[in-house]
Amino acid sequence: MALLPCGRKQVGCKRKGLEKRQGRCFDPVQDHGSIDQSPEAVKKWFKELRNAKEKLTELHFYVHDRVTTESPTSVPIAQANTTSKPPTMFGPTYVFDDPMTLGPEPSSKIISHAHGITSSASKEEDASQIGIMNLAFNDGKFNGSALSVLGDYPFFQKYKEMAIVGGSGAFRLARGIVTAIIYTYNDTTQNEIIDFHVLVLHY
Repeated sequence: MALLPCGRKQVGCKRKGLEKRQGRCFDPVQDHGSIDQSPEAVKKWFKELRNAKEKLTELHFYVHDRVTTESPTSVPIAQANTTSKPPTMFGPTYVFDDPMTLGPEPSSKIISHAHGITSSASKEEDASQIGIMNLAFNDGKFNGSALSVLGDYPFFQKYKEMAIVGGSGAFRLARGIVTAIIYTYNDTTQNEIIDFHVLVLHY
């Protein structure tokens, strides 16, 4: 959160284009990257929406999901009494904060984080999960913006297609598709790197 001192000798917050919170000047643009997400700015954005043109953006990055490291990014939070029974490990639920990088290497530049929840939601042998995630970008032209993703994650299928159901910042009213492909998976540690291909329509 970008908070600036708001002393007596300074020009008022409103005259500087800032908001006053807790005795300090708050910059709503700095707080969300380059996008002003104040209620007034969002209202203005909707009023101007009729003149806006929808555009297609393609994104490509890698998600690093670590379960059994010293610093896991995915941890179990719940499971059923019957979860350990075969064939599908039905019921376990994980919460995750996975780094998203430009390349597949763990040392590659982090551009975002995938925050969300997955649950094993299939009693059949396809070992399918339901995923709810927010792709929160903190670098580049979409800094401060996010995509909301919801969908099925069939582990044994090569292509896992999930729907983009919305977003914030530059991705307000977004819609599109995320195609996930497992890049590497370790059977022993259950750690994986996932290749994300994103096609998103937004204004």
